[in-house]
Amino acid sequence: MKVAAMFGDGKAGLVDKPDPTPKEDIALVKVHVVPMCTEYKGFKGGHKGEHFGHEAAGEVVEVAQPGLVKVGDRVVVQPQNGCGKCPMCITGENIHCQNARNILEITGSSTGTATYAQYVLKADWLLSPIPDDVSYEHAGMALCGLGPTFGAMQQMNVNALDTVMITGLGPVGLGGVINGTYLGARVIGVESHPYRANLARELGAEEVLDPNDEKILDRIMELTDGVGIDKAVDCSGASQAHRLMVDAARRKGQATFVGEGGEFPLAASRDMIRKGLVLRGNWHYNLGTYPKLMKVIRESGDKLDKFITHSFPMGDVQKAWELQVTGNCGKVILYPWK
Repeated sequence: MKVAAMFGDGKAGLVDKPDPTPKEDIALVKVHVVPMCTEYKGFKGGHKGEHFGHEAAGEVVEVAQPGLVKVGDRVVVQPQNGCGKCPMCITGENIHCQNARNILEITGSSTGTATYAQYVLKADWLLSPIPDDVSYEHAGMALCGLGPTFGAMQQMNVNALDTVMITGLGPVGLGGVINGTYLGARVIGVESHPYRANLARELGAEEVLDPNDEKILDRIMELTDGVGIDKAVDCSGASQAHRLMVDAARRKGQATFVGEGGEFPLAASRDMIRKGLVLRGNWHYNLGTYPKLMKVIRESGDKLDKFITHSFPMGDVQKAWELQVTGNCGKVILYPWK
């Protein structure tokens, strides 16, 4: 099969690898759509490698035994390889499983755990069904496109009475704009990149503020009648954004950290106790809420078409990574078989 690779010095392309083999409850999925995520950072840094990607939507083409999926099923390939038995996995929090399975060791394959590829291996319970009326492209947004901020907003119970601030409007943050507006919330974005700030407005953000504005906190207070933000989600991972969330949150407000990054100063008394803040970390979403996320996807088709700004044959992965480095894009997808 063909697999995307980085060769270093800004060069990338495809290499040939053996097709993986299913075994036990681990099925073989033909990848139809690869939503691209943060792998471009390695490309930008001149890295080399042949194992990239954690998002995919595709079709089950082979199973080793009867199970939860069958050949022909259209599926979203969930991230990670949880054990399926621990309390985290059983309650739908597989992303936090501490007992990850070694898929290559179990199957005896040398490939199959990266999604920038024509085939991927995945335990059947981590293959979520795609409704017949949902395209592979839209279904793929149930991963990092909409998933992390959907999980964050579910935890905070975001609703139509809320003003929600989203800091960092890369693809994850832009997905947050779609989730927030779907829930009826008023969304305020924070982003300095002109392309992404404009795209956020098209997706429904009421305001997009520049994080480099020295008076950004004053502006937020003006927009919230001096009260502050009800709920906030950071998708940048920037310490400056983390601090802004805490400062901009209203008394008894909530903030969720989605973007991974540096540390920032947090005072237990000033920031937490006296403001009564609730701070959370969120990586993905509970698998039990997948049907709800798919409802968002089914009813947000026009916005998803704007959100997915570019697509490439996987053979043009170098061009795709070069585009992502510029930031002049929303969610970018690859087609492994074109």
